[in-house]
Amino acid sequence: MSTPGDVRRPSTKKVATPAAGAKKSGGSGKGTPTRPAATGGGKGRRPVAPVKVSQGRNWGPIALYVTAGAVALGIVVFATVYLLQNKPDTRPWAERAADISGITNYRETDPKALDRTHAWGPLTYTINPPVGGTHNYNWQNCMGEHYKEPIAQEHAVHSLEHGAVWITYRPDLPQDQVDKLAKKIDGLSYTMLSPYPNLDSPISLQAWGYKLKVDNADDERVTKFIQALRLNATMEEGATCSTGITQTGTTPYDLGKDSGQTSTQ
Repeated sequence: MSTPGDVRRPSTKKVATPAAGAKKSGGSGKGTPTRPAATGGGKGRRPVAPVKVSQGRNWGPIALYVTAGAVALGIVVFATVYLLQNKPDTRPWAERAADISGITNYRETDPKALDRTHAWGPLTYTINPPVGGTHNYNWQNCMGEHYKEPIAQEHAVHSLEHGAVWITYRPDLPQDQVDKLAKKIDGLSYTMLSPYPNLDSPISLQAWGYKLKVDNADDERVTKFIQALRLNATMEEGATCSTGITQTGTTPYDLGKDSGQTSTQ
């Protein structure tokens, strides 16, 4: 502890100073600091970090993914188009029939020609091939048959009344066309096919009250006509198309005439 009047004298201890020309520790001799010496190598160089070399893209998997995606997209597009083109038409059958280009609806234009009376013997019709009218008591068997010879129209009209589609063709229609028509109805109930003399078009399709004339069996309207009118155009729902007349020839077979048959079926 100092006391009043106690004056502290300056220290006379000398501080060592570097000699003239001496380098400062870690310096370059000009007073600028230098980098510390590297350890471990003893050569004074800083370790260099490894340089990463950029590698090219692996295009194999990329191309595979792109191809797989394109294939998947193609499948989706194809399936969508197929479903849109082939989806069932659920509209009422009369609307579908009305949309068939070239079809004639005699139910509207000539309903008097569609009398449903039964009669024996040969009959005449104002519409040929007929699409309705007075007809024989016996119907033509219409379970997908292809009759190679003309059939009696009196029996055919009765089949139309039961809901059949009757396809007729001119006798000189090329065989490949006939074969295509036969294939369309093969095994299909409530359909039948036969040649028709003096037909004014290569092919004519009939249902009760409806007619469609076409030039070619490949015409898509043939299938549309069958799909819209087979069974639907019936005048006797539930009436059979089997157990009918199977004979050919334009003269009707009056089976049951002698027994006094009066069936309306």
